[in-house]
Amino acid sequence: MITVGVCGAAGRMGREVVATICSAEDTKLVAAVDRTAVGVDAGDIAGCGTYGVQIRSDLGEALLATKPEVMVDFSVPSAVKANALTALNAGVRLVIGTTGLAEADLRELDGAARANKTAVFVAPNFAIGAVLMMEFAQRAAKYLPDVEIIELHHEQKVDSPSGTAMLTAQRVGAARRAAGLVSTPMPNELKFNAAGARGACEPGTGDVPVHSVRLPGFVAHQEVIFGAPGQILTIRHDSLNRTSFMPGVLLAVRKVINLPVGLTVGLDAIM
Repeated sequence: MITVGVCGAAGRMGREVVATICSAEDTKLVAAVDRTAVGVDAGDIAGCGTYGVQIRSDLGEALLATKPEVMVDFSVPSAVKANALTALNAGVRLVIGTTGLAEADLRELDGAARANKTAVFVAPNFAIGAVLMMEFAQRAAKYLPDVEIIELHHEQKVDSPSGTAMLTAQRVGAARRAAGLVSTPMPNELKFNAAGARGACEPGTGDVPVHSVRLPGFVAHQEVIFGAPGQILTIRHDSLNRTSFMPGVLLAVRKVINLPVGLTVGLDAIM
């Protein structure tokens, strides 16, 4: 039985994680942390019935009191690094689904995990289909160099572009460069009627333009569109509800127990 704590337990993703951990046969929820709903039973918040674990506001105190083997973080970008360092410094294995961590942040978490002889796993997307989408896009980039990405998420997602889009763009750009291909240059006379009209395009995105949509009704969706003379290839993944991420979260919780010390990135690394 793997004992698990959830940070961000009252959020939309956190509630799904709590319900999943409570219902799985080999995991046990021992801690739930959030800034809201403090003192409320985490199972009641998640809609899976009273579980006997109340939501706490202080992560450090929760880890000290309950000593989970694994902590899952689905909090917010502004808090995730501090949460992660608190868990790693306590020697707790960590699964991070919160996006917004920069490369420098990941290096810092890797160092903290190594210093405390524990493991940290980070995935920008826990949907198995999204991982396959990235893999297929990476393969296509070896043959079709002209590509742009459109990612669409709900209106409350605070980071843009999404972590999934950033990782996809980086991998597509790397595959394109490895194949010795370059994209078709934009026309010199191209006029932008609004700044960034062609989408974010910089070394951090692998020089692949990324467009972000934030609207009510969406959950998490991404299209990778390749263009070539006489043909278009579109690779699309849609998460229609948050249950789509839960098999990947459970896989990460089970695998992080035996991951090597330090940082591991991407669900494909443990599939």
